[in-house]
Amino acid sequence: MRISSPFHLLLMLVFIAGCSSNNGEETVSATFEQLQGAAFCTVTGTPPPIPDIAIQSVATGLSSPVHVTNAGDGSGRLFIVEQQGTIKVYQNGSVQTVLFLDISDRVAFGGEQGLLSIAFHPKFATNNKFYVNYVSENDVANPKCSGSNRCTIISEFTLGTTNKLEDSERIILEIAQPANNHNGGHILFGFEPSPYLYIGMGDGGGANDNFNNGQDLTTLLGAMLRIDINNKDSGLEYAIPVDNPAWEGITGARREIWAYGLRNPWRFTFDPANGDLYAGDVGQNAREEIDIVKKGGNYGWRVMEGDICTPDVIDPCTPNDYDPPIIAHAYDSNSWKSITGGVVYRGSSANDLCGVYLYGDYVSGIVRGIRYDGSNVTAQKELLSPYTANINISSFGYNENYEVYMLDYGGVLYRIIAPDND
Repeated sequence: MRISSPFHLLLMLVFIAGCSSNNGEETVSATFEQLQGAAFCTVTGTPPPIPDIAIQSVATGLSSPVHVTNAGDGSGRLFIVEQQGTIKVYQNGSVQTVLFLDISDRVAFGGEQGLLSIAFHPKFATNNKFYVNYVSENDVANPKCSGSNRCTIISEFTLGTTNKLEDSERIILEIAQPANNHNGGHILFGFEPSPYLYIGMGDGGGANDNFNNGQDLTTLLGAMLRIDINNKDSGLEYAIPVDNPAWEGITGARREIWAYGLRNPWRFTFDPANGDLYAGDVGQNAREEIDIVKKGGNYGWRVMEGDICTPDVIDPCTPNDYDPPIIAHAYDSNSWKSITGGVVYRGSSANDLCGVYLYGDYVSGIVRGIRYDGSNVTAQKELLSPYTANINISSFGYNENYEVYMLDYGGVLYRIIAPDND
């Protein structure tokens, strides 16, 4: 095993950037602008065993934090999304007292609703643009739903264009929500030469997808969406990438859909080393799953829950008709009750952790690591036992150096470290 120099990797990726595959699936490549700061580790040869980890508390006093990420602008800041509609900045070892953004006047907060994520434009350092995903309702102070009583909003904000940042909002996409749960909520830019925005959408709520959205390609619910926010198609505030699936033969199919058959994708990530898109999909009462999401994929919900036919819904079914998860944990009150998708460790402070996908469970606080070789899970290990740390894991995220942070919904930001660094 060898941990490759990030700078040798940088040169390799510059060479392959823009290359395309010949199998019809998505091409994942990085722009030169992204690669300038992309010093991440990679493993060659036989990977080492998955090592133990420790968690280090670095900030407390947060209010219902649900997402943490960086801006990729060299500032070293972490941005922490609080569900009620605020975003705080963690920098130089402390949380700043001044809010980065406050849109609590337009956010429906409660249960699974709220301000759920932020994504910075890959050119944020020069264009000052970022994007958020939140749920609004008509009974909030500043409602944003135009065609329904409750909706998911994907909005753009731009620093420096208005006296108040909150007034710069441009709504990119509005999606009606039939219920107040299963909102998905994560947005993230991909690694295409002109990066597209990926949006994870839940099935719209209700038990066992009673709205039957998961297998319906005419709705944007229950799917992974992929849109171009740098351009506009007629009548839209975004463009649909020409290489999105065509869904031929399905009348009214939405071409924003990259993949479908999802119940409630709670956190997804791209592995910066190879572009694999990992998504944690929260189950009903039988399975908690991790999927590798690919172009045109159908991950089975509501016919399938994880790797089984959904109990009491459709049984028997034909599992081979759907894309299977790479991980399917049996629902268990002692360990797996509500999966939180994570990230692949690509930092430099815990060498043997390089290439390990870290994820957890919101209820039990368990953390697990796996190695995935592009076809199979080759190693897995429990890294934090359930109910030992008294945390509700709401999200994982990177700093600019691909070190991994983890949020406790109770108000704590942790960093994942090697035990000897504790």
